[in-house]
Amino acid sequence: MSDGAIVVLGLGNVIMSDEGVGVHVIRRLLDDPRLPHTARLIDGGTLGLELLSIASDAELLLVVDAVDLGLKPGSLVRLGPEELFGIDRGASAHELGVADLLSALRLLGAEPGHVVLLGVQPDRVELGTDLSPGVGAAVDRLLDEILAEISAWEARAEVVCSA
Repeated sequence: MSDGAIVVLGLGNVIMSDEGVGVHVIRRLLDDPRLPHTARLIDGGTLGLELLSIASDAELLLVVDAVDLGLKPGSLVRLGPEELFGIDRGASAHELGVADLLSALRLLGAEPGHVVLLGVQPDRVELGTDLSPGVGAAVDRLLDEILAEISAWEARAEVVCSA
């Protein structure tokens, strides 16, 4: 990956209803004409340390996931790196949490330049392939947030390059 690389990493288990929202969002982004060509979309599913090589050269790492913070189902969540290290491991159903991935990247000296988790509060995490109504309704807003985050990142990068 080259400098300035943007990686959008969708996490989740698509057979566990709302837990799969990150993967559902990546699938929707594949067909979204608003997505800049500079963004690399990754279906991370429930992978763990296998994600190290994918995330290691990113300048901007956008993680998309279900995050249980006890909010109203469908609520959007934005967490930066400091907040990611502070969330309870129980907030995600994954074996290896995002904070663990970031810690491993830091140990390898391959930490992304900027990390943001954009997530949604799940309603149901149980066997099933459909998103709950509240989480399904939040997907369009989550897509808009992802695209806004990428645009803001690109704008900052242009300012730095022209300075």
